Amino acid sequence: MQKNSTLLAVCFVSGLLGGLMCSLFLWMIGNWGILSLLNVQMAPELTARWLYPRLVWGGLWAIPYFFSVSLSRARRHWVRKGLYFSLLPTLYMLFIVFPSHLGKGQAGLELGMLTPAVVIVTNLVWGFSTGVFTRIFWGR
Repeated sequence: MQKNSTLLAVCFVSGLLGGLMCSLFLWMIGNWGILSLLNVQMAPELTARWLYPRLVWGGLWAIPYFFSVSLSRARRHWVRKGLYFSLLPTLYMLFIVFPSHLGKGQAGLELGMLTPAVVIVTNLVWGFSTGVFTRIFWGR
């Protein structure tokens, strides 16, 4: 049981760092003008108020990821599993947050036609980072 609780903490911290990586990625492509080039109105400002919830949510989204690597025989393909599990926050963002909480239409299409692609790529950065950090922190 001790190893599972340790792995849960490792997954949470890795998800938190994954949240940091995807937030920095989104901020960078917004700051560099790539989002405006794609006609997507999602250019965030890098502030603690914007960043903190993304870090916490990154850690919370890593809890389902933990269940995919909690069994010792399932502890391989860390990054691939992180990429698969990045679909969960993507679907949540596109079909719950944008239409219901932000009022930006289904899949956030009121922010631009390529908004779903930006959300998918950003969450893939989260999944990749979460898998890499979990693998690094957990070891073999």
